[in-house]
Amino acid sequence: MSTQWMGLVLEELDHGVVLLNGAGRVLHTNLAARASLDDNHPLELVGPHLRARLLTDAVPLAEALEGAEASGRRCLLRLGDDRAECGRANVVVVPLNRDVSQAAVLLILERRQLCGDLAAQWFALRYQLTPAETEVLKALSNGVKPAEVAQRQGVAISTVRSQIQSIRAKSGADSIGELMRQLALLPPLVSSLRPAKLVN
Repeated sequence: MSTQWMGLVLEELDHGVVLLNGAGRVLHTNLAARASLDDNHPLELVGPHLRARLLTDAVPLAEALEGAEASGRRCLLRLGDDRAECGRANVVVVPLNRDVSQAAVLLILERRQLCGDLAAQWFALRYQLTPAETEVLKALSNGVKPAEVAQRQGVAISTVRSQIQSIRAKSGADSIGELMRQLALLPPLVSSLRPAKLVN
């Protein structure tokens, strides 16, 4: 597959991926990664390089990249600090050093929500959810508790519970946990409408 086709494929994923060499020089970032690497992520893009925002993460990141490039080691990094502005995030480090002339490293960033808005919208259309039920579904997929959903929407908690019950009945989910599992399994696709600042 050509580099151009691979780049197009990566842009369609609602999962942040960053391709870089062991020195931290970025070769490619997809749309989801560019959106994730904002001020609230422990990693940041500085020119053509990816760096840790916190000094405490710099050495573990460098060691993970070097280990992936030189030794083919995979790892899961937990970066950031709950007390810092950037919070915490998981990053999977995957070596790409087999059958290639120049080794590279793929970073897979964790998603900030269970599923993207587009996937939740597709789910809502598939099961003919009302607009209010769709908003409840999106809030639940972002980890918002039913009481907070009710407060945000200015309705009684009983209304939100009824909407959740209706969503479960329409989707065949016998619990909120099962509903969240269905959402987690949705394909991670992004909208064809891209914010101009994130388009390469």
